[in-house]
Amino acid sequence: MFVDLNYEPSRDDLVCTFYLEPKGISIEEAAESLAGESSIGTWTEVKTLKENIKRLAAKVFSIEGNIVKVAYPSELFEEGNMPQILSGIAGNIFGLKTIENLRLVDVEFPESLVKSFKGPKFGIDGIRKMFKIYDRPLIGTIVKPKVGLSAKEHAEVAYEAWVNGVDIVKDDENLADMKFNRFEERLKETLKAKERAENETGEKKGYLINVTASALKMIERAKLVEEHGNEYIMIDIITSGFSALQALRELDLNLAIHAHRAGHAAFTRKKKHGISMKVVAKISRIIGVDQLHIGTFGVGKMKGSPEEDREYQKALTEELFGIKKVLPVASGGLHPRVVPELIKKAGIDIVVQAGGGIHGHLRGTAGGAKAMRAAVEAAASGISLEEAAKKSEDLRIALEQWK
Repeated sequence: MFVDLNYEPSRDDLVCTFYLEPKGISIEEAAESLAGESSIGTWTEVKTLKENIKRLAAKVFSIEGNIVKVAYPSELFEEGNMPQILSGIAGNIFGLKTIENLRLVDVEFPESLVKSFKGPKFGIDGIRKMFKIYDRPLIGTIVKPKVGLSAKEHAEVAYEAWVNGVDIVKDDENLADMKFNRFEERLKETLKAKERAENETGEKKGYLINVTASALKMIERAKLVEEHGNEYIMIDIITSGFSALQALRELDLNLAIHAHRAGHAAFTRKKKHGISMKVVAKISRIIGVDQLHIGTFGVGKMKGSPEEDREYQKALTEELFGIKKVLPVASGGLHPRVVPELIKKAGIDIVVQAGGGIHGHLRGTAGGAKAMRAAVEAAASGISLEEAAKKSEDLRIALEQWK
């Protein structure tokens, strides 16, 4: 009932691609169980399964090696409800004892479901318009150390980064409302520093404050950020959950949403089991983030490859029923020397985000910011770092420091 290799998915079907390793049964039998459990089936025959309900059955329409493709009628899913969609296509199936390994590799959403969500409010074009930067990647940093600084100390580090060439400063993923650094005080102090930097440089600057918390508290914080005139918020989308992210986006505040993916590797890292980062990227885009961490195309400290990160980038930027493109964020072990290779692999529609690669500079945050700005501008213009270093002492030092 659930395997039909002659079935051709309709434009209204949601199509999932799985990597599947059966346990003790054939792959066809395992695929049958997968499709049944994720749609209308159960472990035994039930009298309540009437003929008219069978039209809602998921259909396994392709089995090639361990790659299984399943089509789901869109009627199975509540529009505008990502948790319910995921409960179907990425729910109980991971616990089936007849399956040794299972990985959700990709999801193709039908137009009806995509358009039932808000999607990004700003996207790449909106963010570039905000900063009036069109010919190079945006430059970002994270205030370091991750935690421990007071609100005023945090603001001063942000100011040093901004005034010396950084465009965007963000909180780290584990900084929230701490006793040593209260959320509201940090917001006020850092926005004052941001205004100083904008006045001194004549450039737009961005502050991505971390609103991650329980859904209600997060909404309260986001509203406070908007009231204070900031343009950005940040949320840890995995640990907060897609439901909380969706609630935040549906507020439709005049805030760009920066999505941090802390925790994703718990289920994306293994190649044979879990959920791919590509799926996370698509879901996040459909719900409505404006920026998302995707990796460093193999040049940074985090596990990943250029090919994988390119797939994630594609998920954020390819045509998807007219919804806006999400700005990919490259982050994790970046420093000025790797910038040309990163831009060569990723293009300029990214955020080059460095923490230690800026604050760890021998001349401190100021020197690191200047070096990164020089490296990004040179690489985006096709100028070698060695040539650019002749005009930037800070870049020269960075190139000697990180070889």
